[in-house]
Amino acid sequence: MDTLFSHIEQQVRNRNAPLAARMRPTSLDDYVGQQAAVGPGTWLRLAIEHDTLSSVLLYGPAGTGKTTLARIIAHTTHAEFVEVSAITGTVKDLRREIEAADSRLLSTGRRTILFVDEIHRFNRSQQDALLHAVENRTVVLVGATTENPYFEVNTALISRSRVVELEPLDDDSIRQLVRRALVVPEGLAGSFVLEDDALEEIVTLAGGDGRAALTSLELASQMASPPHDGVVGEEKPDAGEPLPITLQHVLDANPRRGLPYDKGGDMHYDVISAFIKSMRGSDPDAGLYWLARMIDAGEDPKFIARRIFILASEDIGNADPQALLVAEAVFKATEVIGYPECRINLAQAVIYMCLAPKSNAAEAGIDAALDEVRNGPKREVPNHLRDRHRPGSDEYGPYLYPHNYPTGWVEQQYLPDGLQAGVFYKPGERGWEAWRSEITSRDRRQTG
Repeated sequence: MDTLFSHIEQQVRNRNAPLAARMRPTSLDDYVGQQAAVGPGTWLRLAIEHDTLSSVLLYGPAGTGKTTLARIIAHTTHAEFVEVSAITGTVKDLRREIEAADSRLLSTGRRTILFVDEIHRFNRSQQDALLHAVENRTVVLVGATTENPYFEVNTALISRSRVVELEPLDDDSIRQLVRRALVVPEGLAGSFVLEDDALEEIVTLAGGDGRAALTSLELASQMASPPHDGVVGEEKPDAGEPLPITLQHVLDANPRRGLPYDKGGDMHYDVISAFIKSMRGSDPDAGLYWLARMIDAGEDPKFIARRIFILASEDIGNADPQALLVAEAVFKATEVIGYPECRINLAQAVIYMCLAPKSNAAEAGIDAALDEVRNGPKREVPNHLRDRHRPGSDEYGPYLYPHNYPTGWVEQQYLPDGLQAGVFYKPGERGWEAWRSEITSRDRRQTG
């Protein structure tokens, strides 16, 4: 029960909470950015407004509003809203909340929304504990994660939920957040005025992270404030005219300035694009530079390793089959070792990929085959390749077993009628792939 004392205590807590926490909106009208995910007419917005939410996984970088959306849902829904920590929560905690949700549904008909922040931190058994409850809607799951759920969340749980991706906030959204924080009572309440160049520096430093922008503003306001000897919870004396927050205050509050990496979302994709193209172009210096940019910006090492993993098949392939094994090893290293040491593993893999011979035959081959399957006519399996475990299979014609022949190969049709050898796979001219193609062609000429 709320009392005068609890109200006073809450006021003290709010005054001493970080600016980013105080500025967290409780309605969609005050929510900034993410028009594609929660703008007018989107599924998520309509589900929140109509209180018809089904299980959803909110995926996006830090500071993009995932937890804020969960809080908005909590303030607008008529369902019971409960939260379980993915860091400290256990299977026992989940089962307790699920049992309470089931009892609540049966006794009062009231739904339960279960919010799990950083859901990717749940292990396999914890995620499995949610499956049945999510499937039969004992609970409506709202999961938030900075990790790609298709890698970090059980496939079965994803199939029972809708994934909504949140992008880094654009510069205008960051400016809107900062300007609002300067004037609203729960923010800085008009005590400060932010100079234009200081605002732009905060936007640049934020890199699309709303929380980071508000933290920079709060730190800069502290740099601009006169000394205050008040006790915790005591109101600061009236400062009179608003105090200016200058560019120097922002720089002093953020002494380490990294290069822009994720500004409005574009820089993130530009850097990873340059990274991949540098490895494809066999330039180890450039590969290491773009790797360093990502490491310095705090990029998830598993994200970097995944890109290397993809490149190993897409751009190197069987010109050097060892590249895929190196990529697998570095991905495992990022999981087991982590920063800062895994930077060395990543660097080793990057240099290997740069120096490896290149072939895109695997990617080009499967894409050509998929195009034929999707757009070409229906083609039957040649009779001699069909399964023999059915009546009438004796009429299919003989299948020639390659191991019965000296070179392990015999001339035989494997493609459907209408397709010829070489229509999809075109071997590269470098490395192991070229060598094996030459040996295979020689053996087949000798057999013929």
